[in-house]
Amino acid sequence: MIDGRFEGNVHVLPIRVYYEDTDLSGVVYHANYLRFMERGRSEFFRAVNIPLAYLNEAEPAAWTLRKVTVEFIRPARLEDVVEVRTVPATLTGVRLSADQSVYCGDVLLMKGWVEACIMTTAGKPRRIPRDVRDKLLPFLGKTEA
Repeated sequence: MIDGRFEGNVHVLPIRVYYEDTDLSGVVYHANYLRFMERGRSEFFRAVNIPLAYLNEAEPAAWTLRKVTVEFIRPARLEDVVEVRTVPATLTGVRLSADQSVYCGDVLLMKGWVEACIMTTAGKPRRIPRDVRDKLLPFLGKTEA
């Protein structure tokens, strides 16, 4: 099952805010936005048939984050339905960056940027496979060799 939808090149994943996502005041705890972003990227990858991990290969590997930037603008609250919007921004031979934001209706709550790469379980970086690059290209604004 694929969750979310595409609006152009933007993947949109609705998420309901549960009690477990909030602090005592009913506001989403800041670290949980990173979890929402992770879900958004994972569902984008699933939607375009990109593996999250390559664990059955001779040298097992998985996507990992290299950098994250987050700007909190307004809080999400208990029972809100927020949308995580994910759009790949740039692609190099070894790195993918993505712009991500969280909205409640038309209100921007948080915006973020991530840089991801594929690392072996031994910690060695790996080039992004050609078939994965081909699946990402239609969604990108900028690519580099």
